Amino acid sequence: MKTVIDRFLNYVTYDTQSNPEGLTTPSTPSQLVFGDVLVEQLKEIGMTHIEKDEHGYIYATLESNVSHDVPVIAFISHLDTSPDFTAVHVKPQMIDYQGGDIVLNQEKNIILSPNDFDSLNRYVGQTLITTDGTTLLGADDKAGIAEIITAMDYLIKHPEIKHGCIKVAFTPDEEIGHGASKFKIEKFGADFAYTVDGGVIGELQYESFNAAEAKVIIHGKSVHPGSAKNKMINAGLIATEFMSHFPQLETPQATENYEGFYHLTSINGNCEEATLKIIVRDFDKEKFNQRKQFIQQLVEEFNTNYPTKPIELTLTDQYYNMHLQIEDKMYIVDLAKQALIESGVEPLIVPVRGGTDGSGLSFRGLPTPNLFTGGHNFHGKFEYIPVPSMEKAVDVIVKIAELGATFNYTR
Repeated sequence: MKTVIDRFLNYVTYDTQSNPEGLTTPSTPSQLVFGDVLVEQLKEIGMTHIEKDEHGYIYATLESNVSHDVPVIAFISHLDTSPDFTAVHVKPQMIDYQGGDIVLNQEKNIILSPNDFDSLNRYVGQTLITTDGTTLLGADDKAGIAEIITAMDYLIKHPEIKHGCIKVAFTPDEEIGHGASKFKIEKFGADFAYTVDGGVIGELQYESFNAAEAKVIIHGKSVHPGSAKNKMINAGLIATEFMSHFPQLETPQATENYEGFYHLTSINGNCEEATLKIIVRDFDKEKFNQRKQFIQQLVEEFNTNYPTKPIELTLTDQYYNMHLQIEDKMYIVDLAKQALIESGVEPLIVPVRGGTDGSGLSFRGLPTPNLFTGGHNFHGKFEYIPVPSMEKAVDVIVKIAELGATFNYTR
């Protein structure tokens, strides 16, 4: 039987970065290639009703082995990795961690240090999987995929473990906010689901940001600098002035827990035109609306001060706090909490400080909290994941399936 580590080390070698500028679903063909690999593996372990649809979504079923009626539970992870950092030629490293610094890449002097990432201190004596310092690792969310498939394989090989019908799905383009958009919820047929897309061991999340993206296009006027007086409008300078009005302590690097933020994700341009992309995040709906109003008012102010009205704003809501759809169905969270405890994992109830398919799916009628994968430092070269955390994630998925056949629901 393949282990969760065997699967994960294979999966991360596939480059499946999504593309925020892509016009198709999936946004990159590499996700379809990886999807074909997963379809074959789902067939090999004995899953049924396996489908890879025209948009790259993968669905599969583990049939119930009990005769009584129980809810259909689903587990979901995403195929793509972040477009924010290279994922080409990922070379994972297995580290027997005994504390101190980890030299990821001696040639480039790239070091994973507990001085920078104190979470490492929790894993002394454990085996870690790291990057080689030149790419991200891809635990977000190939760890989730490996954990789900390994759990399904275990359940199939151990029919003495009683469970209801279990559904599995893998989605494209989660990292660019489209993972839930073309999900066939009614056909999928689950009563509720869990995304396996979280971080540190024990995480159980049922609150997420309200999220929006602001695209700010600044139109300038390029004139030869020698004769530019009273003629040139420098879009690049307007862009820097515009960003200087944002509160400095309301950025990702200055916030935590339930604090919201503005995050400049990209800036490019020149004198003639500049483009800013800013994501807006807050757990509280009223504060979320206030943040959007702040940007709108700032644009109006700049367009009033500049006679050419140089700024064009597109403000798009991306997803909302899934707690609004789960708060009256907390039995879903209770089931996962019990599974964590019975698997020897302390529940860590924290909000999702990032995107998750669970938000979109919950608002489309499939309530979907989020479970841990075990990973740390996603979307960059310092990403790592402890092997025991991945193994515990498999245990928790199996236990949820088992408890689901006997859990006392209020449906």
